[in-house]
Amino acid sequence: MNYGIKLKELREYNNMSQYDVAELLDIKRSSYNQFEQQYDIIPIKRLNQLANIFHCSIDYILGLADTKNYQGSRLEIDTTLSKERLKQFRKEHGLTQDKLAKLLETTQSVVCGFEKGRNLIATPFLYTICHKYHVSADYLLGRID
Repeated sequence: MNYGIKLKELREYNNMSQYDVAELLDIKRSSYNQFEQQYDIIPIKRLNQLANIFHCSIDYILGLADTKNYQGSRLEIDTTLSKERLKQFRKEHGLTQDKLAKLLETTQSVVCGFEKGRNLIATPFLYTICHKYHVSADYLLGRID
């Protein structure tokens, strides 16, 4: 993942300081700086907020697509749709929960938790799936159809 550079470009393009963005996220400037420097992984919910602040797609921030915006994009993550799409993706690619867990270097119970909607998929796992299988993060998260 190389979202730090993209975040800085988006912030500067929008004539915003790190403090401005941090204030909109309701976090400290130093916490936002950790995202730009890629010292901390951006949680999915914060990634969604950043996409809304910068009026762009999550795919664009993560460097998965050159498309800055998708027509008809939703502002919120649809957790119900997200769990269904993740399960559908896994089945379409002939992956068991165990095989997907191995790809993500996690456990089957973690993957099961994503598919049951107990937890929202973690950013590194989402990125790995999207990058390897060329699927949209915005689509998997239910932001676009």
